[in-house]
Amino acid sequence: MNLNKITQQYYSLFPADLSGNTMQRQTPGVLLAAVEIEKFQTPELIIFNEKLAEEIGLGKLLDEQDAMFLSAADVPQHLQTYATAYAGHQFGNWAGQLGDGRAIFAGEIANKNGKKTELQWKGAGATPYSRHADGRAVLRSSVREYLMSEAMHHLGIPTTRALSLSFSGENVLRDMMYDGNPAYEKGAVMMRTAESFLRFGHFELLSAQQEIETLKKLTDFTIENYFPEIDSKSPAKYAEFFAEVSDRTADLIVEWYRVGFVHGVMNTDNMSVLGLTIDYGPFSFLDEYSLNFTSNTTDLPGRRYAFGNQAKIAQWNLWQLANALFPLIKDEKILEKILNDFSTDFWRKHDKMMALKFGFNEVLKNDDQFFTDAQKIMEDLKIDYTLFFNKIETLKEDTDLKSHFCNIFYHNPTDKQFSAFEKFTESYFERLKLNTISETESKQLMQQNNPKFVLRNYLLFECINEINSGKRDLLNKLLTALENPYTEIYPEFSQKRPSLYDGQTGSSTLSCSS
Repeated sequence: MNLNKITQQYYSLFPADLSGNTMQRQTPGVLLAAVEIEKFQTPELIIFNEKLAEEIGLGKLLDEQDAMFLSAADVPQHLQTYATAYAGHQFGNWAGQLGDGRAIFAGEIANKNGKKTELQWKGAGATPYSRHADGRAVLRSSVREYLMSEAMHHLGIPTTRALSLSFSGENVLRDMMYDGNPAYEKGAVMMRTAESFLRFGHFELLSAQQEIETLKKLTDFTIENYFPEIDSKSPAKYAEFFAEVSDRTADLIVEWYRVGFVHGVMNTDNMSVLGLTIDYGPFSFLDEYSLNFTSNTTDLPGRRYAFGNQAKIAQWNLWQLANALFPLIKDEKILEKILNDFSTDFWRKHDKMMALKFGFNEVLKNDDQFFTDAQKIMEDLKIDYTLFFNKIETLKEDTDLKSHFCNIFYHNPTDKQFSAFEKFTESYFERLKLNTISETESKQLMQQNNPKFVLRNYLLFECINEINSGKRDLLNKLLTALENPYTEIYPEFSQKRPSLYDGQTGSSTLSCSS
C-alpha cells in the first residue's frame, strides 16, 4: 500500500484545535480538532476491498503494517489525524454543534489519474465531538455499513465506500434498542472512503457561529475541488453551488426510490453536499411496499423519515443549507427559486425513473396516474417491491397471474384485491403498446433499472450472527451477490423476507445505536 502518499488535507487551510484533547466539548472558531486513534492492540482484519484500494491508488495489502493502519492500530509518522466539527438539524430540531463522533480523518490519496479520495476510520476512538460516547463502533453496525455502502455503489448509486473492516479486539457496551438493557458486543473499526465527507452541517455550523470568513473559505474550497463545472471566479458561484447541490440531492433521492432504499436518519448532518449516500445507520431496503415504512425505531411514531417522505425531507434539509449559505448569496429570490425548482425537477426525474422500471422509453401524459395506481396496488396488496418488478420483466399477456406472482405477496390477497391486480396488469399491457421501442429494448430497460438482488436486512442479520460465531460463508456469498446486483447469482436471495424475521430486532426493526 502507498502509505507514503497519504497526506492530510485541511490542516493548512482552516482553523484547528491542535491540543489533541478528546474531552467532549464545544470547539467554537475551529473546523477541525487534532486527535489520535485508539491504536487497538489486538485487531483482526476481516475484509480488505482490494479492488477499491487499486482504484483509488492505495494498492495491494503488502504487510502487517498495512493491516495495522487499516485496523487503527498504527499511523504513519507523517500523518496528522483529526476529526471535523459540524452542526445539524436532527429530526427537525436544531442540535447545534455535532461533529465526527466516531470518524477520524486518515488521509487523502490520489490515483494515477489524479483523482483524490479521502480515507476515514470509523470506530477508532473518541473525539471532542463524541457527545458523551466512546468513539467506538460495534461489529453489528460496521458490517451493515461496509456491505450496504458497497451494495449501493454496485447498484450505481452515489455513496461513500468501504475499504476495510476489522475486529477491534475489544468489547463495546451498547443499548441496542435504547430500552435500558445494554449489553456488550464485539467492537469493530471500518475504513471508509469518499471524494469528500463534507456535509450540510459543516456549512450550518460556520453560519450559525457567524464565522462568515471561514464559511466563505470552505465554500470556495468545496467549489474549486469538487465542482469543476462552476467558474470559481464567477460572482454567481455561491448560488450556482447551491443549485448544483440541490440537483445532486434530487438525483440521489430518485435513485433511492428506484431501488427501494430507506435511509432512516436524514438529519442535515447526514446529508452530503456532493450528493452521496452517507452515514449508514438504521437503513433498509423495502420488503413489502409502503410509503409509510420507516426503518428507524427512533423515528416512531411520527415517521418523519419514512420511505415516502424522503424527497420532502431532502427539500427541507436544502432549506436549512440555503439559510446557512445566505450570508454568501444574499438573494432570497434566487434561493427560493432553486428550492422551488427542486420539487419540479425531482418529480420529472422520478417519473422518468419509474418509466424505465416499467420498460417505457418515455414518460407520456397520463403516466403519473399509472405510477400512482401501481403504488396503490403494491401498498394495498403488500407486494414485495423488488420481486414485483422482477416478475413484471418476464410477464406476458397469456401468463397465469396467480402462479407468476404467487411469491411476491406478504399476505394472501382477497378475490377483490386480486381482481384489482388483474385490472392493473391489463392497463400495463395497454401502456406498453404506446412504446416506440421493441419488446427486447423494453426488457433491456427493465433489466438495467431493476436489481435482481438487494441487500435485505434479514440477510445482514444472518451474516452478522455468522461472523460473530466465526463463520464467513454467508459474508462471502453476499460480497459476490452485491457486486452483481442485476444478475441472479444466488436464487435463494431472490425471495421475500421469511416470516420468521417479522418484527425481529436487528432485522425488521433497528435503532440509531451503533
